[in-house]
Amino acid sequence: MSHRFADIAFTPAVQAAQERHGSRAQYARMQARGASNDKLGAPEKEFLEHADSFYLATLSEAGWPYVQHRGGPRGFVKVLSPTQIAFADFRGNLQYVSAGNVAQNDRTSIIVMDYVHRRRLKLLGRLRFIDVAEAAPELVREVELAGYRAKVERVALIDVAAFDWNCPQHITQRFTADAVEAAVRPLQARIAELEARLAGRSPG
Repeated sequence: MSHRFADIAFTPAVQAAQERHGSRAQYARMQARGASNDKLGAPEKEFLEHADSFYLATLSEAGWPYVQHRGGPRGFVKVLSPTQIAFADFRGNLQYVSAGNVAQNDRTSIIVMDYVHRRRLKLLGRLRFIDVAEAAPELVREVELAGYRAKVERVALIDVAAFDWNCPQHITQRFTADAVEAAVRPLQARIAELEARLAGRSPG
C-alpha cells in the first residue's frame, strides 16, 4: 500500500529536489510503506468538523495559483463520506476567482489549521460549486448553518484524493477570543468572589 498524498505530490521534479537535498531515501520508504491516505478516518472527520477556517488553493487558466481564506462558525465543514467533504459557500466580494478557476481545472488543495494545538491537515482533491437553486435540498440542508448571518450562495463539494498531516514545527500557537474568554472566566469569577469577601469584612 502506497502513500497516496506522496504519490500525487512527489512528482519527478520534487523527487529530484529531494535527491539533491538528501531526503529522497526517507520519503521513498514512506511512499512504499505508508498508509494510503485517500480515505478520511475518525481523526480527520473530528478535526475538519471542529474547524472554523481553512485556506483553499486553485489554479487559473494561465497556471497561476490562487489562495483564499474560507471561514465560518465552527463546524461549517461537513464530512459527507470518507472521500467527500462539503461546505457552504457564502456570499462574498463577488470576484468568483475560485469558482472560475475550478470551472476549467477542478484540482484543489486545502490546508486546515489548528493553531491552539499546533496541528495542520492538508488535502488534495477535486472541487465543484453547485448553486443553491440547483443543489439537492438534502445537500443544502446538510451545509446550512442556523442563525449564521451570511447568505449561502453555493454548496462546495470536494472529492478527496489524498490527505496528509503536517508536523507542528514552525506553527506559532494562537488562541481565538472565545478560547481566551473561556480560560479567563473562572479567574474572573474567583476574583469577584474574593472581592466580595473583602468588601464584607469590617475595618480592622
